[in-house]
Amino acid sequence: MMVVDGASGKVVGDIANLPGVHGAALVTSAGHGFTTNSGDQTVTMFDLKTLAVLRQIKVGPGLDGIMYDEPDDKIILTNHSRPIGTLTAIDPKTGDIVATVELEDTAPEGAAADGEGRIFVNNETRNTIQVIDAKTWKVTASWPLAPCDGPTGIAYDKASNRIFSGCSKTSVVVDAATGKVVASIPNGTRVDAMGWDPGRKLMFIPNGGEGTVTVVHQDSPDKYSVVATVTTTPGAKTIAVDPVTHNAYVFQPQRGPAPAPAADAPPPAPGRGRGPQGPIVAAWFVVIKGAGPNP
Repeated sequence: MMVVDGASGKVVGDIANLPGVHGAALVTSAGHGFTTNSGDQTVTMFDLKTLAVLRQIKVGPGLDGIMYDEPDDKIILTNHSRPIGTLTAIDPKTGDIVATVELEDTAPEGAAADGEGRIFVNNETRNTIQVIDAKTWKVTASWPLAPCDGPTGIAYDKASNRIFSGCSKTSVVVDAATGKVVASIPNGTRVDAMGWDPGRKLMFIPNGGEGTVTVVHQDSPDKYSVVATVTTTPGAKTIAVDPVTHNAYVFQPQRGPAPAPAADAPPPAPGRGRGPQGPIVAAWFVVIKGAGPNP
């Protein structure tokens, strides 16, 4: 994993030996960072100042999403485990696993917390949000997200008590008090994250299929307007937003041509996966500047 200076865009360090790394979460109060590594089914805990690895935490298969739930002081993992997806909670100071919750889908994606003891998890296959009580570690509700298809990225706005779910073609806004979908937003495809700037009330939806980011303004809790479609780079589908500078950051590797298949290799199954990929030849760190009322 590369560590990049946000002001200059320069790489300041690397953390090696993270097989199949998917995501990272930072806990500045504890001085620790965490990554999910699907390749060896571990979470790496590292020192934020030195980047030295402190602990390898064995979790299990399907490691994918990760976030820091600051109000409850827990690292939250959402795992594509089998036979059912799970949520795992980790103590950010010690790295100890403190809870595991079974979910209703094999493909749980992003998670967000409301600061009132509830955690919201997008389920990509079932098109639902599940609500988890962070005190009892029990599921308390499951909310359908139609017209959303394939919810992945998620964010929560405390001021309006609204949840934002990033979905393919149509993202949705959910009233966190009732679980009802109150607004839908047109966007692109291959969404895998959601960015939210509470200071400017801007939502950032990265569309990997089109290589763009849909920027949406919250006009009121139940009304939203697209204010920009920013070109980034093809395939870029994850995003992070700095609430201080109001900059949004998108990262994407660039690959060379895929190797030719062996002469006796069977043809790929239609509609399965993305096929063979070429070697990474470059990587792009794209900054959407936050100056002005709109990006």
